[in-house]
Amino acid sequence: MSRDVFDRETLLDLTVNVIPLGILVFFLGAFTFVDPFGWHGTYSLLQLGIVVIMAVSLSVLTYYSGKLIATDELEREGSERGE
Repeated sequence: MSRDVFDRETLLDLTVNVIPLGILVFFLGAFTFVDPFGWHGTYSLLQLGIVVIMAVSLSVLTYYSGKLIATDELEREGSERGE
């Protein structure tokens, strides 16, 4: 029986990272399309760069932590069956 890497329990564990990721995406869109502070070259690029780097870093962290959670669950199920 094949099992998905990200099952329901794993996705519930990763929800704590998805919510801040959504907030970062919201602010990226707000700073890009609404432009509340105006465009100031270096400062605007720095601001958008920080938001993008944090969003990408959080996405990578969420993916690898999900894989580790799923792998740990599979190992625990295997060790419980072996006993």
